[in-house]
Amino acid sequence: MHPFRLCSLVALVSLSLLLVSCGPTRTQDRVDDPEIGLLDTIERNMEIAVTQYKLLRDSLPADRFPKTYYADRNELETSGSGWWVSGFYPGTLLMLYQETGDEEMLAEAKRIMQVLEKEKNNTSTHDLGFMMYDSFGELYEMNPDEETKQILLKSAESLATRFEPTVGAIKSWDSDQGDYLVIIDNMMNLELLYWASRETGDPKYAEIANTHANTTMANHFRPDNSSYHVLNYNKDTGAVQEKKTAQGYADDSAWSRGQAWGLYGYTATYRDTKDEKYLEQARKIADFILSNPNLPEDRIPYWDYDAPDIPNAMRDASAAAIMASAFLELSEYVEGDEANRYVTTAETILRTLSGDDYLAETGTNGGFLLKHSVGHIPQNSEVDVPLTYADFYFVEAMQRYKQMH
Repeated sequence: MHPFRLCSLVALVSLSLLLVSCGPTRTQDRVDDPEIGLLDTIERNMEIAVTQYKLLRDSLPADRFPKTYYADRNELETSGSGWWVSGFYPGTLLMLYQETGDEEMLAEAKRIMQVLEKEKNNTSTHDLGFMMYDSFGELYEMNPDEETKQILLKSAESLATRFEPTVGAIKSWDSDQGDYLVIIDNMMNLELLYWASRETGDPKYAEIANTHANTTMANHFRPDNSSYHVLNYNKDTGAVQEKKTAQGYADDSAWSRGQAWGLYGYTATYRDTKDEKYLEQARKIADFILSNPNLPEDRIPYWDYDAPDIPNAMRDASAAAIMASAFLELSEYVEGDEANRYVTTAETILRTLSGDDYLAETGTNGGFLLKHSVGHIPQNSEVDVPLTYADFYFVEAMQRYKQMH
Protein backbone atom coordinates (compact mmCIF):
# COMPACT_ATOMS: atom_id res chain seq x y z
CA MET A 1 0.00 0.00 0.00
CA HIS A 2 2.36 2.68 1.19
CA PRO A 3 5.41 2.16 -1.05
CA PHE A 4 3.11 2.30 -4.06
CA ARG A 5 1.82 5.72 -3.04
CA LEU A 6 5.13 7.56 -3.18
CA CYS A 7 5.09 10.53 -5.51
CA SER A 8 7.58 10.44 -8.37
CA LEU A 9 8.92 13.72 -7.02
CA VAL A 10 9.87 12.26 -3.65
CA ALA A 11 13.52 13.01 -4.31
CA LEU A 12 12.87 16.71 -3.97
CA VAL A 13 14.65 18.32 -1.10
CA SER A 14 11.61 19.27 0.96
CA LEU A 15 8.00 18.26 1.33
CA SER A 16 6.92 21.79 0.63
CA LEU A 17 8.48 21.65 -2.81
CA LEU A 18 6.78 18.32 -3.44
CA LEU A 19 3.43 19.79 -2.53
CA VAL A 20 3.89 22.73 -4.84
CA SER A 21 4.76 20.36 -7.67
CA CYS A 22 1.96 17.87 -7.08
CA GLY A 23 -0.83 20.14 -5.92
CA PRO A 24 -3.85 20.68 -8.14
CA THR A 25 -4.74 24.05 -9.58
CA ARG A 26 -8.38 23.45 -10.45
CA THR A 27 -11.23 24.81 -8.40
CA GLN A 28 -13.68 22.57 -6.57
CA ASP A 29 -16.61 23.41 -8.87
CA ARG A 30 -18.54 20.29 -9.74
CA VAL A 31 -18.24 19.48 -13.43
CA ASP A 32 -20.17 16.49 -14.70
CA ASP A 33 -19.17 16.79 -18.35
CA PRO A 34 -18.14 13.24 -19.38
CA GLU A 35 -15.62 14.69 -21.80
CA ILE A 36 -13.49 15.99 -18.97
CA GLY A 37 -10.58 13.65 -18.43
CA LEU A 38 -10.33 11.42 -15.40
CA LEU A 39 -7.23 13.20 -14.13
CA ASP A 40 -9.08 16.50 -14.12
CA THR A 41 -11.97 14.82 -12.36
CA ILE A 42 -9.59 13.48 -9.72
CA GLU A 43 -8.13 16.93 -9.12
CA ARG A 44 -11.64 18.26 -8.63
CA ASN A 45 -12.51 15.40 -6.29
CA MET A 46 -9.47 16.06 -4.13
CA GLU A 47 -10.49 19.67 -3.64
CA ILE A 48 -14.06 18.64 -2.85
CA ALA A 49 -12.67 16.14 -0.36
CA VAL A 50 -10.69 18.84 1.45
CA THR A 51 -13.80 20.96 1.79
CA GLN A 52 -15.79 17.97 3.00
CA TYR A 53 -13.17 16.90 5.51
CA LYS A 54 -13.05 20.35 7.04
CA LEU A 55 -16.78 20.02 7.60
CA LEU A 56 -16.26 16.58 9.08
CA ARG A 57 -13.45 17.84 11.32
CA ASP A 58 -15.63 20.63 12.65
CA SER A 59 -18.36 18.13 13.55
CA LEU A 60 -16.14 15.72 15.48
CA PRO A 61 -15.85 15.59 19.25
CA ALA A 62 -12.21 16.08 20.19
CA ASP A 63 -11.40 12.44 21.02
CA ARG A 64 -13.67 10.66 18.54
CA PHE A 65 -13.23 9.18 15.06
CA PRO A 66 -15.80 9.30 12.24
CA LYS A 67 -17.60 6.10 11.26
CA THR A 68 -20.66 7.11 9.26
CA TYR A 69 -23.43 9.67 8.91
CA TYR A 70 -27.22 9.24 8.90
CA ALA A 71 -28.76 11.94 6.73
CA ASP A 72 -32.35 11.19 7.79
CA ARG A 73 -31.57 12.32 11.31
CA ASN A 74 -28.50 14.48 10.64
CA GLU A 75 -26.42 12.29 12.93
CA LEU A 76 -22.68 11.70 12.76
CA GLU A 77 -21.73 8.34 14.23
CA THR A 78 -18.27 8.16 15.75
CA SER A 79 -16.04 5.68 17.56
CA GLY A 80 -13.24 5.65 20.04
CA SER A 81 -9.66 5.01 19.02
CA GLY A 82 -9.97 1.27 19.66
CA TRP A 83 -12.52 0.66 16.92
CA TRP A 84 -11.12 -0.87 13.73
CA VAL A 85 -11.86 2.13 11.48
CA SER A 86 -9.94 4.70 13.55
CA GLY A 87 -6.93 4.86 11.22
CA PHE A 88 -8.83 5.74 8.08
CA TYR A 89 -9.68 9.32 9.03
CA PRO A 90 -6.09 10.43 9.70
CA GLY A 91 -4.88 8.39 6.74
CA THR A 92 -7.29 10.16 4.42
CA LEU A 93 -6.28 13.53 5.82
CA LEU A 94 -2.60 12.79 5.17
CA MET A 95 -3.26 11.75 1.58
CA LEU A 96 -5.30 14.90 1.01
CA TYR A 97 -2.43 16.94 2.42
CA GLN A 98 -0.04 15.23 0.00
CA GLU A 99 -2.33 15.94 -2.93
CA THR A 100 -3.38 19.51 -2.16
CA GLY A 101 -0.86 20.93 0.28
CA ASP A 102 -3.66 22.11 2.57
CA GLU A 103 -1.97 22.54 5.96
CA GLU A 104 -5.25 22.11 7.83
CA MET A 105 -5.36 18.50 6.67
CA LEU A 106 -1.93 17.83 8.18
CA ALA A 107 -2.72 19.63 11.40
CA GLU A 108 -5.94 17.69 11.94
CA ALA A 109 -4.22 14.39 11.13
CA LYS A 110 -1.52 15.03 13.70
CA ARG A 111 -4.06 16.11 16.29
CA ILE A 112 -6.23 13.02 16.00
CA MET A 113 -3.21 10.71 15.82
CA GLN A 114 -2.27 11.84 19.31
CA VAL A 115 -5.56 10.25 20.38
CA LEU A 116 -4.87 7.15 18.31
CA GLU A 117 -1.28 6.53 19.43
CA LYS A 118 -2.17 4.51 22.53
CA GLU A 119 -3.59 1.74 20.35
CA LYS A 120 -0.03 0.64 19.63
CA ASN A 121 -0.40 -1.37 22.85
CA ASN A 122 -3.73 -2.94 21.89
CA THR A 123 -3.44 -6.74 21.74
CA SER A 124 -7.21 -7.32 21.66
CA THR A 125 -7.61 -6.59 17.94
CA HIS A 126 -6.23 -7.91 14.65
CA ASP A 127 -6.91 -4.58 12.97
CA LEU A 128 -3.74 -2.74 13.93
CA GLY A 129 -2.75 -2.63 10.28
CA PHE A 130 -5.88 -0.66 9.44
CA MET A 131 -5.58 1.44 12.58
CA MET A 132 -1.86 2.18 12.75
CA TYR A 133 -0.26 1.48 9.37
CA ASP A 134 -2.88 3.41 7.42
CA SER A 135 -2.20 6.40 9.67
CA PHE A 136 1.24 6.34 11.26
CA GLY A 137 2.58 4.36 8.30
CA GLU A 138 1.44 7.12 5.98
CA LEU A 139 3.03 9.71 8.23
CA TYR A 140 6.30 7.75 8.38
CA GLU A 141 6.50 7.75 4.59
CA MET A 142 6.18 11.50 4.59
CA ASN A 143 8.58 12.05 7.47
CA PRO A 144 10.50 8.94 8.61
CA ASP A 145 11.31 10.01 12.17
CA GLU A 146 12.24 7.75 15.07
CA GLU A 147 9.16 8.48 17.16
CA THR A 148 6.77 7.35 14.45
CA LYS A 149 8.92 4.32 13.73
CA GLN A 150 8.73 3.19 17.34
CA ILE A 151 4.94 3.59 17.39
CA LEU A 152 4.68 1.36 14.35
CA LEU A 153 7.11 -1.24 15.69
CA LYS A 154 5.18 -1.48 18.94
CA SER A 155 1.99 -1.86 16.91
CA ALA A 156 3.53 -4.73 14.96
CA GLU A 157 4.63 -6.39 18.18
CA SER A 158 1.11 -6.12 19.55
CA LEU A 159 -0.38 -7.60 16.36
CA ALA A 160 2.10 -10.48 16.43
CA THR A 161 0.80 -11.58 19.84
CA ARG A 162 -2.41 -12.73 18.18
CA PHE A 163 -0.63 -15.33 16.05
CA GLU A 164 -1.10 -18.99 16.98
CA PRO A 165 1.50 -21.30 15.38
CA THR A 166 -0.71 -24.39 15.65
CA VAL A 167 -3.39 -22.70 13.57
CA GLY A 168 -0.94 -20.79 11.41
CA ALA A 169 -3.03 -17.63 11.48
CA ILE A 170 -3.59 -14.41 13.37
CA LYS A 171 -6.79 -14.56 15.40
CA SER A 172 -9.32 -12.01 14.20
CA TRP A 173 -12.11 -12.02 16.76
CA ASP A 174 -11.94 -13.17 20.35
CA SER A 175 -14.62 -15.67 21.40
CA ASP A 176 -16.16 -16.56 24.75
CA GLN A 177 -16.82 -20.05 23.35
CA GLY A 178 -13.16 -20.74 22.65
CA ASP A 179 -13.52 -20.42 18.87
CA TYR A 180 -10.48 -19.35 16.86
CA LEU A 181 -12.02 -17.02 14.29
CA VAL A 182 -10.15 -15.73 11.25
CA ILE A 183 -11.75 -13.41 8.68
CA ILE A 184 -10.64 -12.63 5.14
CA ASP A 185 -10.31 -8.96 6.16
CA ASN A 186 -7.24 -9.91 8.18
CA MET A 187 -5.16 -10.10 5.00
CA MET A 188 -5.21 -6.30 5.09
CA ASN A 189 -3.20 -6.14 8.32
CA LEU A 190 -0.14 -8.03 7.09
CA GLU A 191 1.54 -4.98 5.57
CA LEU A 192 2.39 -3.71 9.05
CA LEU A 193 4.25 -6.95 9.80
CA TYR A 194 6.20 -6.91 6.53
CA TRP A 195 7.15 -3.30 7.20
CA ALA A 196 8.41 -4.21 10.68
CA SER A 197 10.68 -6.94 9.31
CA ARG A 198 12.11 -4.57 6.72
CA GLU A 199 12.77 -1.88 9.30
CA THR A 200 14.29 -4.14 11.97
CA GLY A 201 15.87 -6.88 9.91
CA ASP A 202 14.04 -9.36 12.14
CA PRO A 203 12.30 -11.97 9.96
CA LYS A 204 9.79 -13.02 12.63
CA TYR A 205 7.15 -10.51 11.60
CA ALA A 206 7.33 -11.45 7.92
CA GLU A 207 7.27 -15.14 8.83
CA ILE A 208 4.02 -14.62 10.73
CA ALA A 209 2.56 -12.71 7.79
CA ASN A 210 3.62 -15.38 5.28
CA THR A 211 2.19 -18.17 7.41
CA HIS A 212 -1.11 -16.33 7.81
CA ALA A 213 -1.32 -15.67 4.06
CA ASN A 214 -0.58 -19.33 3.30
CA THR A 215 -3.14 -20.64 5.78
CA THR A 216 -5.77 -18.25 4.43
CA MET A 217 -4.99 -19.24 0.85
CA ALA A 218 -5.31 -22.92 1.71
CA ASN A 219 -8.58 -22.72 3.62
CA HIS A 220 -10.56 -19.57 2.87
CA PHE A 221 -11.13 -20.01 -0.86
CA ARG A 222 -13.64 -22.04 -2.84
CA PRO A 223 -12.92 -23.77 -6.16
CA ASP A 224 -14.27 -20.72 -8.04
CA ASN A 225 -11.75 -18.51 -6.15
CA SER A 226 -14.37 -16.70 -4.11
CA SER A 227 -13.74 -16.59 -0.38
CA TYR A 228 -15.62 -17.36 2.77
CA HIS A 229 -15.83 -14.50 5.22
CA VAL A 230 -15.15 -16.33 8.51
CA LEU A 231 -13.29 -19.53 9.34
CA ASN A 232 -13.38 -21.13 12.76
CA TYR A 233 -10.28 -23.19 13.56
CA ASN A 234 -9.59 -25.64 16.36
CA LYS A 235 -6.91 -23.88 18.37
CA ASP A 236 -5.34 -27.11 19.57
CA THR A 237 -5.14 -28.94 16.24
CA GLY A 238 -5.41 -26.22 13.60
CA ALA A 239 -8.27 -28.07 11.91
CA VAL A 240 -11.02 -26.07 10.22
CA GLN A 241 -14.26 -26.43 12.17
CA GLU A 242 -16.57 -24.03 10.33
CA LYS A 243 -16.68 -21.96 7.16
CA LYS A 244 -19.30 -19.24 7.39
CA THR A 245 -20.20 -15.59 6.99
CA ALA A 246 -20.91 -12.72 9.32
CA GLN A 247 -21.57 -9.80 7.01
CA GLY A 248 -22.46 -11.61 3.80
CA TYR A 249 -25.80 -12.96 2.57
CA ALA A 250 -25.10 -16.61 3.37
CA ASP A 251 -22.27 -18.89 4.46
CA ASP A 252 -21.66 -19.97 0.87
CA SER A 253 -22.17 -16.57 -0.77
CA ALA A 254 -19.52 -14.14 -2.01
CA TRP A 255 -19.70 -11.03 0.16
CA SER A 256 -18.39 -8.29 -2.10
CA ARG A 257 -16.20 -6.41 0.35
CA GLY A 258 -14.67 -9.71 1.44
CA GLN A 259 -13.67 -10.41 -2.16
CA ALA A 260 -12.17 -6.91 -2.32
CA TRP A 261 -10.20 -7.46 0.89
CA GLY A 262 -8.76 -10.65 -0.57
CA LEU A 263 -7.85 -8.99 -3.87
CA TYR A 264 -6.11 -6.12 -2.15
CA GLY A 265 -4.50 -8.28 0.54
CA TYR A 266 -2.84 -10.74 -1.80
CA THR A 267 -1.75 -7.99 -4.17
CA ALA A 268 -0.02 -6.21 -1.29
CA THR A 269 1.44 -9.47 0.00
CA TYR A 270 2.98 -10.11 -3.40
CA ARG A 271 4.46 -6.63 -3.37
CA ASP A 272 6.03 -7.24 0.03
CA THR A 273 7.34 -10.74 -0.75
CA LYS A 274 7.66 -11.04 -4.54
CA ASP A 275 6.41 -14.60 -4.07
CA GLU A 276 4.61 -15.57 -7.27
CA LYS A 277 1.99 -17.69 -5.48
CA TYR A 278 0.53 -14.56 -3.93
CA LEU A 279 0.37 -12.81 -7.29
CA GLU A 280 -1.37 -15.84 -8.73
CA GLN A 281 -3.91 -15.79 -5.89
CA ALA A 282 -4.62 -12.10 -6.51
CA ARG A 283 -5.13 -12.83 -10.21
CA LYS A 284 -7.53 -15.67 -9.41
CA ILE A 285 -9.59 -13.41 -7.17
CA ALA A 286 -9.57 -10.72 -9.86
CA ASP A 287 -10.86 -13.24 -12.39
CA PHE A 288 -13.68 -14.30 -10.08
CA ILE A 289 -14.74 -10.68 -9.68
CA LEU A 290 -14.44 -9.63 -13.30
CA SER A 291 -16.04 -12.74 -14.77
CA ASN A 292 -18.92 -12.74 -12.29
CA PRO A 293 -22.22 -12.37 -14.17
CA ASN A 294 -23.59 -10.30 -11.30
CA LEU A 295 -20.90 -7.60 -11.51
CA PRO A 296 -22.66 -4.52 -12.93
CA GLU A 297 -21.28 -2.75 -15.99
CA ASP A 298 -20.38 0.30 -13.91
CA ARG A 299 -18.27 -2.03 -11.73
CA ILE A 300 -19.88 -0.97 -8.43
CA PRO A 301 -20.70 -4.38 -6.96
CA TYR A 302 -23.84 -5.41 -5.18
CA TRP A 303 -23.18 -5.86 -1.48
CA ASP A 304 -23.03 -9.61 -2.10
CA TYR A 305 -22.50 -11.25 -5.48
CA ASP A 306 -25.17 -13.79 -4.52
CA ALA A 307 -27.72 -11.42 -2.99
CA PRO A 308 -31.18 -12.81 -3.75
CA ASP A 309 -32.69 -9.53 -4.95
CA ILE A 310 -30.19 -8.70 -7.69
CA PRO A 311 -30.58 -6.46 -9.74
CA ASN A 312 -32.42 -4.55 -7.03
CA ALA A 313 -29.86 -5.37 -4.33
CA MET A 314 -27.95 -2.56 -2.66
CA ARG A 315 -24.61 -1.51 -4.11
CA ASP A 316 -21.48 -1.10 -1.98
CA ALA A 317 -19.26 1.87 -2.84
CA SER A 318 -16.73 0.80 -0.23
CA ALA A 319 -16.11 -2.53 -1.97
CA ALA A 320 -15.76 -0.69 -5.28
CA ALA A 321 -13.21 1.77 -3.88
CA ILE A 322 -11.09 -1.03 -2.41
CA MET A 323 -11.25 -2.87 -5.73
CA ALA A 324 -10.19 0.20 -7.70
CA SER A 325 -7.13 0.74 -5.56
CA ALA A 326 -6.20 -2.95 -5.68
CA PHE A 327 -6.71 -3.28 -9.43
CA LEU A 328 -4.44 -0.30 -10.09
CA GLU A 329 -1.62 -1.84 -8.09
CA LEU A 330 -2.19 -5.32 -9.51
CA SER A 331 -1.94 -3.91 -13.03
CA GLU A 332 1.67 -2.99 -12.28
CA TYR A 333 2.60 -6.65 -11.72
CA VAL A 334 1.16 -8.11 -14.92
CA GLU A 335 1.38 -7.22 -18.60
CA GLY A 336 -0.59 -6.69 -21.78
CA ASP A 337 -4.32 -7.26 -21.96
CA GLU A 338 -4.47 -8.39 -18.34
CA ALA A 339 -2.94 -5.15 -17.08
CA ASN A 340 -5.21 -3.12 -19.36
CA ARG A 341 -8.24 -4.99 -18.04
CA TYR A 342 -7.39 -4.10 -14.46
CA VAL A 343 -6.70 -0.44 -15.26
CA THR A 344 -9.88 -0.11 -17.29
CA THR A 345 -11.89 -1.61 -14.43
CA ALA A 346 -10.37 0.86 -11.98
CA GLU A 347 -11.04 3.76 -14.35
CA THR A 348 -14.67 2.72 -14.69
CA ILE A 349 -15.05 2.56 -10.92
CA LEU A 350 -13.41 5.93 -10.39
CA ARG A 351 -15.59 7.57 -13.02
CA THR A 352 -18.73 6.04 -11.55
CA LEU A 353 -17.85 7.03 -8.00
CA SER A 354 -17.10 10.56 -9.25
CA GLY A 355 -20.62 11.00 -10.57
CA ASP A 356 -23.66 12.44 -8.84
CA ASP A 357 -24.93 9.01 -7.80
CA TYR A 358 -22.02 8.42 -5.45
CA LEU A 359 -20.02 11.62 -4.89
CA ALA A 360 -21.55 13.90 -2.28
CA GLU A 361 -22.39 17.50 -3.02
CA THR A 362 -20.17 19.88 -1.08
CA GLY A 363 -21.61 20.61 2.34
CA THR A 364 -23.73 17.44 2.49
CA ASN A 365 -23.26 13.81 3.57
CA GLY A 366 -21.96 14.82 7.00
CA GLY A 367 -18.62 15.74 5.48
CA PHE A 368 -17.94 12.32 3.96
CA LEU A 369 -16.99 12.10 0.30
CA LEU A 370 -18.84 9.01 -0.95
CA LYS A 371 -22.43 7.93 -0.54
CA HIS A 372 -24.03 4.48 -0.71
CA SER A 373 -21.80 2.06 1.14
CA VAL A 374 -22.91 -1.00 3.05
CA GLY A 375 -21.49 -2.08 6.38
CA HIS A 376 -23.41 -5.03 7.82
CA ILE A 377 -26.78 -5.84 6.26
CA PRO A 378 -27.45 -8.98 8.34
CA GLN A 379 -27.33 -6.82 11.48
CA ASN A 380 -29.01 -3.86 9.75
CA SER A 381 -25.96 -1.78 10.63
CA GLU A 382 -24.47 0.99 8.45
CA VAL A 383 -26.73 0.24 5.48
CA ASP A 384 -26.67 2.64 2.50
CA VAL A 385 -24.54 5.26 4.23
CA PRO A 386 -21.14 6.90 3.87
CA LEU A 387 -18.27 4.99 5.50
CA THR A 388 -14.86 6.27 6.53
CA TYR A 389 -13.01 3.43 4.81
CA ALA A 390 -14.87 3.97 1.54
CA ASP A 391 -13.44 7.48 1.46
CA PHE A 392 -9.95 6.26 2.37
CA TYR A 393 -9.70 3.74 -0.45
CA PHE A 394 -11.34 6.09 -2.93
CA VAL A 395 -8.76 8.78 -2.19
CA GLU A 396 -5.98 6.19 -2.27
CA ALA A 397 -7.16 4.87 -5.63
CA MET A 398 -7.26 8.38 -7.06
CA GLN A 399 -3.79 9.07 -5.72
CA ARG A 400 -2.49 5.85 -7.25
CA TYR A 401 -4.06 6.68 -10.59
CA LYS A 402 -2.34 10.08 -10.60
CA GLN A 403 1.01 8.48 -9.82
CA MET A 404 0.59 6.10 -12.74
CA HIS A 405 -0.14 8.94 -15.15
